[in-house]
Amino acid sequence: MNSEAYVGVDVSKDRLDLNVLPNNDAHQFANDDAGIIRLIKLLKKVAPKLIVFESTGGLEMPAISGLIEHQLPVVVINPRQIRDFAKATGRLAKTDAIDAKTIARFARDVRPELRPVKDEHTQLLSALNARRRQIVDMLVAEKNRLYTAHKKNKKSIQKHIQWLEKSLANINDDIDKTIKKSPSWRENDKILQSFKGVGPVVSATLLCDLPELGTLNRKKIATLVGVAPINCDSGRYRGTRRIKGGRAHVRRKLYMAAVAAVRHNPTIKDFYGRLIKAGKPPKLALTACMRKILTILNAMMKNQSYWIAPS
Repeated sequence: MNSEAYVGVDVSKDRLDLNVLPNNDAHQFANDDAGIIRLIKLLKKVAPKLIVFESTGGLEMPAISGLIEHQLPVVVINPRQIRDFAKATGRLAKTDAIDAKTIARFARDVRPELRPVKDEHTQLLSALNARRRQIVDMLVAEKNRLYTAHKKNKKSIQKHIQWLEKSLANINDDIDKTIKKSPSWRENDKILQSFKGVGPVVSATLLCDLPELGTLNRKKIATLVGVAPINCDSGRYRGTRRIKGGRAHVRRKLYMAAVAAVRHNPTIKDFYGRLIKAGKPPKLALTACMRKILTILNAMMKNQSYWIAPS
């Protein structure tokens, strides 16, 4: 088969639609164990240079896990990138088969860089971490409702808050146990938490939702998370630099790490103070701190070294 084959896979709850370029071969498999086995057999025969999936919130993970196990070159792409590519190339029609072909063309023309994809254990930690975020959001909502609730409803809301707090404690315990089961995770967790400002929640988020940490250079990791300043210049217009895109849930946790580090980490506290003294707005200075923390953590993970504060 052609060694320069590129594959696009469109995922739905029941089906996996496949398109293989340059021959434009279309295939369809059930999105179940039997269908994934057939998919893997075909792809091993094709031996593609790149296989691209569109992220669908988890429906794609069983197939991706199978491809990773067989060492096939797979990349998961943000759906926004595929939509923008389709619009830019004038492909407005939308069916599963057309989507698969668009994804295959994206793979061939853009050739996204291969990056670490979550294995089964990382998927478990990621699922626990996602559930933790959901519980925290529900807790905040219920506590806000409690202030304005009718006295008839307050008892019910308080019971739900108690249940959510217990659930949060249980899932925090599950996350801690999951990390401790893996020697590499346990060591990486210690490395990350050695930096003053990074606690268990931030560490778990980075471990499961930023597997690229320590494998990319500082510019690429900042862009991936969405803390790199983006130019906004055109013609004579010179706009302010701003952050955009990236992994919002990772960025939110990095923000909390920056807030804590500005108070308790001398290195970040001094850096923040210098920026404020230079006239930078507090929000911009805090964003710069987020980027600096990410750069430091990236270097620590790359070198597998604990944080040592400069004397």
